Amino acid sequence: MPVKIRLQRHGKKGKPFYWVVAADARAKRDGKFLAKLGVYNPTTNPATIDIDVDSSVKWLQNGAQPTETAKRLLSYTGVLLKNHLAGGVRKGALTEEQAEEKFNAWAEEKASKVEAKKEGLTKAEEKARQEALAAEKAVNEARIAAAQPEEEVAEEAAPEAEATTEEAPAAEESNEEEAK
Repeated sequence: MPVKIRLQRHGKKGKPFYWVVAADARAKRDGKFLAKLGVYNPTTNPATIDIDVDSSVKWLQNGAQPTETAKRLLSYTGVLLKNHLAGGVRKGALTEEQAEEKFNAWAEEKASKVEAKKEGLTKAEEKARQEALAAEKAVNEARIAAAQPEEEVAEEAAPEAEATTEEAPAAEESNEEEAK
């Protein structure tokens, strides 16, 4: 029975997430599987990949063939590296401790890269928020500035109207004096 390590789709329309499974190659995409090896969620940034390394290595050593996408995921999580190092231990090129040391060093480096990407994304998000806040403040200040001249024009017009009404009776009194 040919065994494949492949993705099994779950989630709703437009929001997929996948199980990484070992399944018979003749089984349906979302059908019966032999073992669940992990989970892959491409909708998060960076993508969430949680794969059981030891069971995946066991399936690879027993002859399971990964699909292209599954192979990329296994490589990203270090399963293929651990399988390669296990082959070196079997051949006598490495000791078990050396292989474990190499794998742990690689895993720490990979974790630091992922953490750096997450920090970069949060910094970019924060910068975008600050820029949006600054733009909103500028729009509000412009709106306030545009509203103030109208009030000042109304305030200036009101004293002029009062002055004209005060001048009008004075003009009438002067006209009455001239008529006499």
